[in-house]
Amino acid sequence: MRVLVTGGTGFIGSNLCQRLLQDGHEVICLDNNYTGSMDNIESLLDNPHFTFIEYDVCNSLLSCVALQECLSKSGNDCGCKAGVIDQIYNMACPASPPAYQGEHSITTTKTCVFGAINVLDLAVAHKAVVLQASTSEVYGDPDVTPQSESYRGNVNPNGIRACYDEGKRCAESLFFDYARHLGARIKVVRIFNTYGPHMDPDDGRVVSNFICQALQGIDLTVYGEGKQTRAFCYVDDLVEGLVRMMNSRGDFLGPVNLGNPCEFTVAELAQRVLELVQSSSRLVYEDLPQDDPKRRCPDISLAQKELNWHPQVDLDTGLQRSIAYFKEKLIARGLLAQD
Repeated sequence: MRVLVTGGTGFIGSNLCQRLLQDGHEVICLDNNYTGSMDNIESLLDNPHFTFIEYDVCNSLLSCVALQECLSKSGNDCGCKAGVIDQIYNMACPASPPAYQGEHSITTTKTCVFGAINVLDLAVAHKAVVLQASTSEVYGDPDVTPQSESYRGNVNPNGIRACYDEGKRCAESLFFDYARHLGARIKVVRIFNTYGPHMDPDDGRVVSNFICQALQGIDLTVYGEGKQTRAFCYVDDLVEGLVRMMNSRGDFLGPVNLGNPCEFTVAELAQRVLELVQSSSRLVYEDLPQDDPKRRCPDISLAQKELNWHPQVDLDTGLQRSIAYFKEKLIARGLLAQD
């Protein structure tokens, strides 16, 4: 099939592009590199079935000249129909807390809302199946644990996280309205904390923060008392869930939680990282950010039932792989000495 991945140079999007190519599809990666990186797709650029288009999903995809030219020139050696997009994964959105809580907050909301409209319009025009990468952030600071898809959330609509939380909630609403009124063939997933290769060392998420600090011998920054919990899913497991959801039966639209149900405190994660890196760094504590969720753990019973999906990579294995990746990145940046 011919598959479009918006946000394809980002952390999850680039891993997804790699997986789709391995599965034999023609992949069009579209991104404006606002928070993504060409480094993430460097190894894919020579693949004849891979095309990168620099473009902002806040603009109409139906009017994207580069996309139309790509479709008109695409060959059929992998069995694709000429000029047709079969599937669209909408992964486009800043997901780094420092990015969406700071100067990129308005851009984050625009990307969530305008981006959803533009990918949906394209999907309807091509009769393509379109998957929305939503987030566990739609649950806000939950007062129930674990969170199931029926839980409607506890979100502060005016807080510093609202651009991401409410932006993704609005995107979900648009997806279901397009399905109800325009016949869009949609899929919606809610992604919980994911980590692994292609994360930006500076993206501000807890796994990347802890590993990079530990590797450099810097004290690990723990917010609050470190008692807040997260459930960490390795990126390969997450991508497997995305692919299964995209190819699930037509009347299963979601939303469906994708994440690892094994819950750890942030302090426990810090200790795991210190042990695996064999670092002498200490833990230092700072104030908990506004609206930071106290507990975050998915109920994945629906994904198990409908997708036969469950994470396979345990935390220690995933962290070891991630440590190797971040070590390489820090050495390349001159921030860590070569062994």
